[in-house]
Amino acid sequence: MFALERQNRIMELLARDGAVWVSKLSDELDVTEETIRRDLEKLEKKEFLRRTHGGAVPIDGSTLEFSLEKRKHTNTTEKARLAKIAVRYVMGGDTIFLDASTTTFYLAHELRGMKNITVITNSLRVISELEGCDDIKVIAVGGILSNNQSLVGSFAESAIERNFFASKMFFSSKGVTDDAGILDSNEQECGIKKKMLNNAKQKYYICDKSKIGRVGFVKLTGFEDIDCFITDGMPDKAIVDKLNEMDVELVTQ
Repeated sequence: MFALERQNRIMELLARDGAVWVSKLSDELDVTEETIRRDLEKLEKKEFLRRTHGGAVPIDGSTLEFSLEKRKHTNTTEKARLAKIAVRYVMGGDTIFLDASTTTFYLAHELRGMKNITVITNSLRVISELEGCDDIKVIAVGGILSNNQSLVGSFAESAIERNFFASKMFFSSKGVTDDAGILDSNEQECGIKKKMLNNAKQKYYICDKSKIGRVGFVKLTGFEDIDCFITDGMPDKAIVDKLNEMDVELVTQ
């Protein structure tokens, strides 16, 4: 295969999947990883894509994080239903981490009627939703205010790592695939979530069906690091097999 043919194929895969990975392209196109890296470098110079660690994403930002306003109105019914399932795993006396996803905002709404709960979050929307709930203690992690209405940065990450621990964490992400695991597309939010995952005893991943098979360019975590996968659609067999292998509880609506 000539270089131009190979690069055209890379762009086709990028358009189809939203991201490409050097190792997978090497296998599929039967060339070395170094050859793939040179192809990606050439395509980046032409402003056809943006290289990331281990792969590339479209230059137009189509795989980057949606703005908060867009995500607020995406799959709202599904997210609300998943929140009603997730809240069943919260009990009085729990201390829980909530990330800054729109999905956990719906979970915060479901928590309003509970008592003796401590919520640790970097989400201003979650904080606002739980305002006035006398029986729920809310702890904000601090940090730099992002355009996602969340607190991020090294200060927030350090605060979580050193000072905050939880019995449970509830979180979402950009997407999930059987080979890459749980993926995100916002590096700052990903850093916060990783610290929360490290300091939580039980981890609950909430994933509406639109995210199954979708990729992001940042690896958040693998299936081995979660305890429960909550979704409104049955994942494909490869993901189900991975979850069974890692003894992860699968909860489908």
